Amino acid sequence: MNRRQYTNEFKTEAVKLVRSTGQSASQTAKDLGIPANVLYKWMTLFGSPNDGSGKMTPNEHEELMRLRRENRILKEERDILKKAAAYFAKEQY
Repeated sequence: MNRRQYTNEFKTEAVKLVRSTGQSASQTAKDLGIPANVLYKWMTLFGSPNDGSGKMTPNEHEELMRLRRENRILKEERDILKKAAAYFAKEQY
């Protein structure tokens, strides 16, 4: 089963459409041909930048995920270096 991928622009416009038309999210999702639960998720994650909710844009969400991944890798590398330093310090005595 192939998973459909949507552009950030499409996600943002879909959320804006729900907020501006006053139509229900499920009806808007039906009109756009996407599952309603996907649209609800986008609304939760991204919201509308103008609604004062402090929600992230799709680009900000992607950057956050990238930074978290990078942070995890850096912590793993640091831990490995700490263990190596401790091992070699122990070997000297």
